[in-house]
Amino acid sequence: MNIHSYDMVRPTVPARGLTAEACEVTAVDTARVAALRTGNLCPTDALRLGEIFAALGEPNRLRILEALARARSLCVCDLCALLELRQSNVSHQLRLLRALRLVRAERSGRNVFYSLDDSHVRGLIELGLEHVREATG
Repeated sequence: MNIHSYDMVRPTVPARGLTAEACEVTAVDTARVAALRTGNLCPTDALRLGEIFAALGEPNRLRILEALARARSLCVCDLCALLELRQSNVSHQLRLLRALRLVRAERSGRNVFYSLDDSHVRGLIELGLEHVREATG
């Protein structure tokens, strides 16, 4: 079959209502799978990445991260005022984001200022927003 080496070609019964989401036959390109297998995401990295994406799935956390991406650094009081959220809610979200190393905290006198942990976090937020805004046109 073409230039790929396929194994185990057998017809499968398509699931009811499935069209483009599933193959109609099982055809494994063994050479390609073997070549890709060496770079597979390890379970530990998959777990950590999943935790990050789960954290990004909560709208208030995203709003906090986006605000920090724009401002570079904000104290908890400023975040509360900017996002119109209670301090207990903002503090709780920041604690989770800090545990995942998405934000870092720095005390200055009686205030605690938060910033994004590094440029990777800023990139995640910027790319995500670019994708969302592109899709909505």
